[in-house]
Amino acid sequence: MRVYSPSAEVQGHGPGQEVLQTGKRDVTLVSLEPVGNYAVKPTFSDGHDSGIFSWNLLYELGANEAQLWAEYEFRLKAEGIDRDTPMPGKKTHGHGHGCGGH
Repeated sequence: MRVYSPSAEVQGHGPGQEVLQTGKRDVTLVSLEPVGNYAVKPTFSDGHDSGIFSWNLLYELGANEAQLWAEYEFRLKAEGIDRDTPMPGKKTHGHGHGCGGH
């Protein structure tokens, strides 16, 4: 769920700008807030909290878990990166957020 966050930090601001997420093996869900009647906003243990997951997206993530996991592993291999490699350092605002302000 964390590596497929719909946030700009993960998805980028347009096609081809996705940021491959690494170092997330031990990331857990800390809290979950409702967003109207259509979505939830999770907070993860690495501080990431800017993704809003619609019910449809959550369904798709669950229904396509095997395919999405295979695609994630393929992307890691193509980049020559291990899934446990820490994310490259970047300027943050205290919680590991690289996009936008809170």
